[in-house]
Formats: sequence, structure tokens, C-alpha cells
Amino acid sequence: MPIMETVGPLKGRPLPPSPAASGRSAIAKFGALAAPSLLWNAEVERETAHLYARIKTVVPSIEWPFFAPYVKAINAVKKERNAVILAHNYQTPEIFHCVADFVGDSLQLAREATKVDADVIVQCGVHFMAETAKILNPSKTVLIPDLEAGCSLASSITGEDVRLLRERFPGVPVVTYVNTSAEVKAESDITCTSSNALQVVESLGAERVIFLPDEYLAKYVASQSKVKIIAWKGHCEVHERFTADELKLVRANDPSVQIIAHPECPPDVLAEADFTGSTAHMIDWVRERRPKRVVMVTECSMADNVAAELPDVEFVRPCNLCPHMKRITLPKILDSLLHMKEEVVVDPAIAAKARRAVERMIYLKS
Repeated sequence: MPIMETVGPLKGRPLPPSPAASGRSAIAKFGALAAPSLLWNAEVERETAHLYARIKTVVPSIEWPFFAPYVKAINAVKKERNAVILAHNYQTPEIFHCVADFVGDSLQLAREATKVDADVIVQCGVHFMAETAKILNPSKTVLIPDLEAGCSLASSITGEDVRLLRERFPGVPVVTYVNTSAEVKAESDITCTSSNALQVVESLGAERVIFLPDEYLAKYVASQSKVKIIAWKGHCEVHERFTADELKLVRANDPSVQIIAHPECPPDVLAEADFTGSTAHMIDWVRERRPKRVVMVTECSMADNVAAELPDVEFVRPCNLCPHMKRITLPKILDSLLHMKEEVVVDPAIAAKARRAVERMIYLKS
């Protein structure tokens, strides 16, 4: 049996503010651009046909005349701005496959953020991802198309909580999931993602580790390790809604179906899965196995993105939408590039401390 202790916040805590933003400095540096034409015509159809070919199996043809002018405009404006777009696996197909320069899970995007040769980074994800990109690129301008793209995990814990935990458990190292604010990362020893959480925990060589803030990911790590985990009672609002009963029903209807789940899901859900892994590991599993029918127990758009790549695989729902990820849209991305908003600003003192924790993860040897 895994050894775990769970602590958590008092009920009713207000959500922490969204990342600080100040569009003035970015707009002053780069200036605004005139809005391009967003008309659907034969030229736009011709110039975007190769992009629609990537997603035609998951995006109806009736929707493409709306998406295509934005796709064409965004790809032109990002060149003019010397900008790159980082898109998480949960972004919708027209973003993920048609305008993104780099795609992946939180770990992949964090690594790409250290390599980009651009003046501007547009983070198509949620605010902690944009903060991480800024932490790793203090001299670059980082934009997020919607400041309200938050995260229930990031909202579940504050820097003050971490400091109080250190007082309660002196000398115990703190591993923090990347789904947290810059302030929380700054109070941590090292960050992790769902891809490398077990590796990070065991790399510390400690008997006990404080693991924040996802309780279910902490339980999954504890089940795989001899390290005692002190967990925090934070949950992902997408993954905590899945139930074992709905998966049992899916399997009862088709015993051959393969079920793969994200470790942010409750333990009884993971017990019903044939494979548990991060978004990147789930995608790799499907690519390698090519199951006839598969359930991805995670955010809906990821199944759409993989289905676009692997049309021979049938993706069976259930899935849940992330309301925060869905705040990022093509019109908002274009507006962000044209008007250099919303700029993500992290206090330099906090960023310096957080950078140590993030870089310690990125450069951790396998």
C-alpha cells in the first residue's frame, strides 16, 4: 500500500488573481498592426487547403470558411511579429494543427520555450503555462490571448500555503506540479509534470516528499514509489469528473475497447484503465498500439487532435471539456498578435526563484 498523507486548504478560499498583465510595454515596443481581411474567398480556400487537409476528419467542411481566414491571417502576422505559438494538447484542432509552431504537454512546451528564437511567444494554453514561458524567457514578450484562461489546480494553492507546509514539515523537499502559479513555483525545490512526476520525486533521494497540488497525481506517484508522499487536496476540474462506473459501462458495451487515462483522474478511474500516462504518453501509446477503438480519459480536444492524425482509430467518448482551455480561440489569437495583448509579466524576484525550480526539472537527467 502506498504511504500518503493529505493536507489541504480551508474551504472558501478566494481564487488567486490571474497573471499580471501590462499590454502597454508590449504595444509601445512593437506597435499595433492593422486588422487583415477576414473574408472567405477562393484565394483563402486555395492557400489554406493543405491545412484543412490535416483536420478534415474532425472539423466539418461547413466550419472551415469561418476558421480559414483567421488561420491565414495568424500565420502571416506571426511572421511579421517574429512570433511563435505554443499550443497545449488540449487546444482545438484548428489551433493545434493549423497555427501552432510547437505542440505538446506541459513538459514539452516548457522545453520548447527555452529554445525558441523569436521576439514574441504566444501561449495557447492556460495562464500558468504562459507564466512558465515568461519565467524561462525573461527578455521575450509572452502573450496569452485570454487572461481568464485559468486552472483549478493553480487556484487551489498559494505561495503562503507552501511556506506553511515547510514550517509543518521542516526539511522535507517540495515537488510542485507545473499546474501552479509562479509564486508557488518560487517556493518549491523542483517542479514536475505528469510525464516525469515519479522520476522527479525519486531523484531527490528523500524518504518523504511534499507533492503539490494534485491529490490524485500524488496518489498515483505514491502507488509507484516507496517514497512517502505528503499530498495537497487539489483537483483538476476536468479529470475529477470522470467516474469508474461510466468506464465500466463503456467496457460492458464493448469488452475489446482500450481505455487510457490521465493520472489526474481519481484512483478508481485509473483502476479501470488499460494504461495510465501523461497527455504525451497517451498520444504515444495510441500511435504505437493503433487500437481499433480507444477511450482517452482526459480533455476532449486531445482525442480530436489525435483522431485527425490517426483516422483509422475510433475514439470513443466520454471526455470532458476544459472551460479554461476553450477560452483560447482563433479570433483571440489574432487579436493578441495585432494588439500585443495580453502581456504576461512576472515579478523578477519571483521569476528568478521559480526559474531554478523549473530548470532543475528540465535539465534533470533520465
